[in-house]
Amino acid sequence: MGYSELIKHFDRIRNYMHEFYIYGFKDRNQITHKSKRSYDNEKRRLESYLKDFMSFQYTTSKTVFLSIDSRQMTYNPLYKAFEAKSFTHKDITLHFYILDILYDVSQSLTFQEILNKVDEYLALFPQTIHFDESTLRKKLKEYVNLGILTTTHLGKQVYYQRTNPTDLSSYQYALSYYSEIFPLGVIGHYMLNQLQSSQYFSFKHHYISRAIDSEIMAKIFDAMKQKKSIYLIHHHNQSYHIVPLRLYISSQNGRCHLLAYSYRYKQIKTFRVDHIKDIKLSEDCDCFDDYRTRLKQIEKHIWSVQCHEKQPLEHVSMTIQILPHEQYVLQRLQREKRHGTITQINDTSYEFSIDIYDTYEILPWIRTFIGRILKLNFSNRTIENQFKEDIKKMYELYQIKGSDES
Repeated sequence: MGYSELIKHFDRIRNYMHEFYIYGFKDRNQITHKSKRSYDNEKRRLESYLKDFMSFQYTTSKTVFLSIDSRQMTYNPLYKAFEAKSFTHKDITLHFYILDILYDVSQSLTFQEILNKVDEYLALFPQTIHFDESTLRKKLKEYVNLGILTTTHLGKQVYYQRTNPTDLSSYQYALSYYSEIFPLGVIGHYMLNQLQSSQYFSFKHHYISRAIDSEIMAKIFDAMKQKKSIYLIHHHNQSYHIVPLRLYISSQNGRCHLLAYSYRYKQIKTFRVDHIKDIKLSEDCDCFDDYRTRLKQIEKHIWSVQCHEKQPLEHVSMTIQILPHEQYVLQRLQREKRHGTITQINDTSYEFSIDIYDTYEILPWIRTFIGRILKLNFSNRTIENQFKEDIKKMYELYQIKGSDES
């Protein structure tokens, strides 16, 4: 089969985008789940979508990766892959015929009238192409589901009509922001294409990789809206029967996690969205609202995404020094404490305390106060000792003389 830039199933290109962009720096010999020819074809597709962002590194072999500077970019280039779906010559022929026949939004035609006009169009060309009734019916039904066409019923007759386009010009700033920040921003990207306008925002920290997972997130939102359980296929081909409850998107790294009730483990578990291979809707979940309520109680003790609800909570307290003229530090502490508490000990000392499921998750945030920490107290002594040991090693590395922390 000859190489084509178009793709029939997006999950194939999604896998390679993960390899190049998220997991990164893999050469052809390290991609073992596909043949080398498939690797070459998928890499060429990526190059056609993202040629301005492809980079190469040579060691023992040529390694391909995506290099994107968000400061120099005003739109998410990964959306381009969604615009390259394959189609047959009959698909594209019917597409233009139907839209031309129903060009006037005030005109409505029955199925038979549309079929007759299609035959008139075909008669003008020397090539012989035939469309049976079922093919046209399926295409019209597809376009009704997509919102391209609308239907009205008069007696037993069904009339098809072009959907009256919405004027989006007054929403261009909102769409520009939505397309880059929110889940399923690809919807905003498609709307902006209708306006043929440029993006209006740039971002210091722009996490674009979740665009690759838009189809997975759409299925998750659909399941949550319908209050259905789903079968989740993990990238290791493991299957989980779960009830999706909430999506968490990190403001620090853009990574997206699904919090869901697992029938296998009888508790709420966390799943990385970029590790999800596919999702299939299952039956209605009568306990959906109960699981949501249960999650809200658990969220009081989640720092990031881990929720080991069957394990005892771990206590974390930290005393830091904030001088009177450093109120901005106190403001930051109050802004970022989440469900923790802050107690003023004296004019220059404040204690932060919290009970969470996983102490390890809070360490990156605590590290940002190094130099101000007067005292640490973790109920998980193993993590506390490891944290203090890491600080000592850092002091040795930079030849800093520090006092022992208690």
